[in-house]
Amino acid sequence: MEDIRRTFDILRYIEKYNHEKALSFKKNGIWQSYSASEYIEKVNQFSLGLIFKGFKKGEKIATVIENRPEWNFIDFGMSQVGCVHVSIYPTISQREYEHILSHSDARILIISSKELFDKIAPIAKEISNIEEIYTIDQVYGVKNWHEILDLGQKTENPVLTLNHRMQEVEPDDLLTLIYTSGTTGLSKGVMLSHNNVVSNIKIARGFVPDLHPGERALSFLPLCHILERVGNYLWQYIGLQIFYPESIETLGDNMREIKVNTFITVPRIFEKVYDKIINKGRTLKGIKKVLFFWAVKLGDRFDPDPAKRSWWYNFRLKIARKLIFSKWQEALGGELKAVISGGAALQPRLARIFWAAGIVVQEGYGLTETSPLISANRGSFPGVKFGSVGIIPEGVEVKIAEDGEILARGENVMIGYYKDPELTMKAIDREGWFYTGDIGHVDNDNILFITDRKKEIFKLSGGKYVAPQKVENFLKESQFIDQAMVVGENQKYAAAIIIPDFEFLTKWCELHEVKFTDNDDLIKNHQVIDRIEKEVEKQNSHMDQVEKVKVFKLVNDNWNPDNGLLTPTQKLKRKQLVEKYRASISELYPAT
Repeated sequence: MEDIRRTFDILRYIEKYNHEKALSFKKNGIWQSYSASEYIEKVNQFSLGLIFKGFKKGEKIATVIENRPEWNFIDFGMSQVGCVHVSIYPTISQREYEHILSHSDARILIISSKELFDKIAPIAKEISNIEEIYTIDQVYGVKNWHEILDLGQKTENPVLTLNHRMQEVEPDDLLTLIYTSGTTGLSKGVMLSHNNVVSNIKIARGFVPDLHPGERALSFLPLCHILERVGNYLWQYIGLQIFYPESIETLGDNMREIKVNTFITVPRIFEKVYDKIINKGRTLKGIKKVLFFWAVKLGDRFDPDPAKRSWWYNFRLKIARKLIFSKWQEALGGELKAVISGGAALQPRLARIFWAAGIVVQEGYGLTETSPLISANRGSFPGVKFGSVGIIPEGVEVKIAEDGEILARGENVMIGYYKDPELTMKAIDREGWFYTGDIGHVDNDNILFITDRKKEIFKLSGGKYVAPQKVENFLKESQFIDQAMVVGENQKYAAAIIIPDFEFLTKWCELHEVKFTDNDDLIKNHQVIDRIEKEVEKQNSHMDQVEKVKVFKLVNDNWNPDNGLLTPTQKLKRKQLVEKYRASISELYPAT
């Protein structure tokens, strides 16, 4: 990969592999594709159109585009001429759109669909630096991105003009501004250079050695997310064909249709997949049901170290894979080689059982500020430990500060925060160490473990510290619990706000003849509360005394990025959640 110095150098590999289906998407029930030559033609036309419009190196262009081929044409088209891509999530609040569009100094905004245009255009029109708004889909009365492509065809000496602009782009030039929301306050503009991202692509290649040209990746995590973006670049460098699904609801069908070989996801998706599989298992009858849960219990004891699995265990696992787990694999397309999980902590139990099923889930760790990869688990032993975030690769340095905070240094560390030198100086010290805000440790095998977020750890009134994310992950291992937030700062004990898994709970109620009218009725039902209390006690057995959840409150809610209670990467926005449930939390700590 020595010839890859800037992200758009990857286009040479797209040309080299020359796939007829370089990028594919499903529309109106039909898969449609762009060939490698069509892909490169669109990129070059867009670059030339920007030149014709007078865009200079370093100028910003904002996009709000869901995963689709055009994201790539526009992204590479910008980077070839030195423009900076401000790629924005489609699911953020009006306040965030106002902040990002204004703060980024973007000159134009490109929006994919009419639905998003109707949502964002009224906001953008009030931002003085936004000169024009374009859409990708045809929207009546609105400029279309094809107008920029058409301008590209008017450029004199296009090859010479484009080559000249490409040569002006240096590896240390700003590639992108990615606004990372964090869990409090307005988002920060992370400045990443070509070299930041390219260095990470080179590191990531070593973690997926079994993927080969012509194989298939499914892309559904938002491309404005740095993990999916680096994966997207990597897949194209390797020579994979990339497919974009119709929607999250059609993921399973799309995986089976294309016989997917790899994809990137967040743990939340895997939690849903697992719950769906287990719920289906509960509907089985007789010997089929017995065999299903025998296999699940066997999978719960899986260890990636072959030396820790007896011949008797391996013999039974072989049977379980043939009779039960093969169906799990078929549900995910039947040819899945590797799944990359990031964005939040993956429950070790989930990793364990999917590996047992022959579905390799590789959990990694990083931040937008580190482009993102700091560490990752490999696809085989000894490069994997469940509960860890994997090996620290060559090219990235990690050290643990005295207070347990993880510090990282390397070419992957960002330039800084846009327009905020003070915040940059707080995040990166004079020696180049980036302060991640996460607490963890490195073991003797150079494998990194995350304990919690530094700012989220709280102290009980007795002086003991609680890491809430660790406790929440234990709670969510229960089939009865969909989401949980652990609280207790300056209180005598830890408590939790819990959203039940209503789909699973409804089936449990039907099985046990528990009568209810709706979800609001369910969370007040004493039989339900008692049953979930048993689940909390079961998970408490895995925790230290100070971490045990003493009391909890069930709520009928949905936490998601749209309502501002989760970040786009599915992390809890604790400040907002605490405010929302202030009254409920008070009830958990009655005055004594």
